[in-house]
Amino acid sequence: MPHAIVMFLADSGALAAGTEDPAGKFIRLLTVFLLAMWVGFEVITKVPQRLHTPLTSGSNAVSGITAVGAIVVAGALATKFGSLLGFVALVLAMINVVGGFVVTHRMLGMFHPKKK
Repeated sequence: MPHAIVMFLADSGALAAGTEDPAGKFIRLLTVFLLAMWVGFEVITKVPQRLHTPLTSGSNAVSGITAVGAIVVAGALATKFGSLLGFVALVLAMINVVGGFVVTHRMLGMFHPKKK
């Protein structure tokens, strides 16, 4: 068996048994975080400017999912630093959700007839 497959099977067994070392877990979580940042940046920069406001409404759903994930992280981690990071993520996600609704409400207000 190739070495990479053996290492993958060993790592997946450690993950299933919950015996992963803290350094390996940190590297794995850091890799996921950096990949998510890169994908998010690439997606946002490829959207034309005139589509940003209509897409804000759709991004509210994504920010809502982020808020739920932040709540899970803040509650699941036993360290104070992890809970603090989860709380900061929750605050930032909620700022994004509220800001998105404000922008969407303002955009929809442009389609109402003006009162005299």
